[in-house]
Amino acid sequence: MLGTLHRNKVAYVLIGGLAAVYHGSPFPTEDADITPDIGRRNLDNLAAALRELNARVRTESEPSGPPFSCDGETLAGVQTWNLTTDAGDLNITFTPSGTGGYRDLRRDAVQAPLYGVNVRIASLGDVIRSKQAANRPKDQRTLPTLREILARRRG
Repeated sequence: MLGTLHRNKVAYVLIGGLAAVYHGSPFPTEDADITPDIGRRNLDNLAAALRELNARVRTESEPSGPPFSCDGETLAGVQTWNLTTDAGDLNITFTPSGTGGYRDLRRDAVQAPLYGVNVRIASLGDVIRSKQAANRPKDQRTLPTLREILARRRG
């Protein structure tokens, strides 16, 4: 999945559980969460990548997902996309809770190799900030551990 985004020149920051795992979280995740740049060319590139991945909208009633009109304009019209692809589940959030979106997250993101490609990964501080603002039960369970990891890093 990340390789397909890379090949299609999609600018994004990896957020959520996978970013937390990169920073040392012991809590596994089964999906990838990204915040893409909202520029039109980038959204068109993202749409091309999603078509290549055979992306479908993921719903509780239809987990394998119905297809959708995947183009940059359609993507821009919805704040959050929960998708299933041939490579796994992908969540796209343009403005994650507690953040200003891509440009905000990019500022402190780290660039690192992940699954064979260089990826921008949200800083641990930004992951914590977003999970705290989202205030979901699953985020509340992981926050103490993430804060502890951050405190150890700061020494």
